[in-house]
Amino acid sequence: KIKQFRRLATRYERLARNYQSLLNLISAVIWLA
Repeated sequence: KIKQFRRLATRYERLARNYQSLLNLISAVIWLA
């Protein structure tokens, strides 16, 4: 069960990192526009 949770946590962490970079990209585009 802990292994499954750890796998889910790493997946969520990767998703959060992608979401953060996406937000940075969008705000950069808005700032440049």
